[in-house]
This record gives sequence, C-alpha cells and structure tokens, in this order.
Amino acid sequence: MKTEIEREKIIKAINLLLKQAYDSTLDEILALLQRIEEEEEEEELKAYDQGKEDIRINGTVSWEEVKKEISQEVA
Repeated sequence: MKTEIEREKIIKAINLLLKQAYDSTLDEILALLQRIEEEEEEEELKAYDQGKEDIRINGTVSWEEVKKEISQEVA
C-alpha cells in the first residue's frame, strides 16, 4: 500500500498526462478504468460468496476458539 505522499505524486503525474491526452485517449482510459472497477467488484463478490459457502459447509468459529488458537500460536 502506498503512502499518502506517494499517492499524491502519482495522481499529479497522471493528471498532467491526462490534461495533455487526446479525447479518444481519455475515452479509452475511462473505459479501461471502468472495466477494472467491474472486475474488482466481481472478485469481491466471488470472495464473499465463497466465504458464505464455506460457513454453510464448515460452520463458523467462535471468538473463544479464535483467541485460543492465537494464544497457542504465540506460545
């Protein structure tokens, strides 16, 4: 994950290039970003569905069990 300063530098560089881009290039960039967003949403939904299915098949784990496992791993 990038720091806020790194993100700001990248955003400024992107903005500079976007201001210089042709309209057709801007359209392509927008379409690409929208596809990326849709793919990320699909991946998140798949992970959510897989998690629900895992819970349905295997049940859930109580918080007490989680704490017990963590304490055993630390020891």
